Amino acid sequence: MSKKAHIVALANQKGGVGKTTTALNLAVGLSQFKRRVLLVDIDPQGNCTTGIGVELAPGQLTTAEVLTDEASIGQARVRAETANVDIVPGNQDLTSAEVGLIEREERSNYLREALMMVEDEYDDILIDCPPALNVLTLNALTAADAVLIPMQCEYYALEGLSALVDTIEQIQSSVNPRLQIEGLVRTMYDMRNNLSGAVSRQLQENFGDKLYRTIIPRNVRVAESPSYGESVLTYDPESRGAIAYRGLAGEYINRRRQQGHY
Repeated sequence: MSKKAHIVALANQKGGVGKTTTALNLAVGLSQFKRRVLLVDIDPQGNCTTGIGVELAPGQLTTAEVLTDEASIGQARVRAETANVDIVPGNQDLTSAEVGLIEREERSNYLREALMMVEDEYDDILIDCPPALNVLTLNALTAADAVLIPMQCEYYALEGLSALVDTIEQIQSSVNPRLQIEGLVRTMYDMRNNLSGAVSRQLQENFGDKLYRTIIPRNVRVAESPSYGESVLTYDPESRGAIAYRGLAGEYINRRRQQGHY
């Protein structure tokens, strides 16, 4: 019997911290290590979908239909060929799906139940959450085994982090006791900025070994790549950003191995 996928939600209610960029590039990085990866885009902005080169055809099924029980993951997923990963695409239809979910009982369980049908087909399932602690994010955190938190090293990012940690603890105690913090990843890091160093030290003090050693630098190639429908790993494999995300994928795998998962 094959092992079930490790399901990780990438979450941070603060926008602009590199959450989608990290979801996309970590997925591609893991695929380059021969991992079978599924990306799930539950952000109505759909940036993970377009950023990995998937153009939605008219009538294409998305996570909106999955969350409203109109389609299965198997029906909605598509192959992102250049990335070598599968993705369940997302778009603005998720906004109306969210409204519908609010009125339902057991509204946090739809994604979990949908993923149960495919979790033995993958090694890793990464969920790109919206930048909000809403019912879509609640579905992701209920479905996930762990949360990976991309963090920009600035003052307001720390403020938002405590609210996210509180939410994770609430979900642990209510609907998903297995949920853990996978780790925190420092993104868009500027070594010339004194505040980046100060916030980084605070994160180290507060989270210890939960803080990934790999740091994602501020890099123009990382910023450019989504407009070409590619991860930075395929857009410019030798760029500082690509090297960092490849390192992040390697560290993720090593951590899982050290924990005895494979």
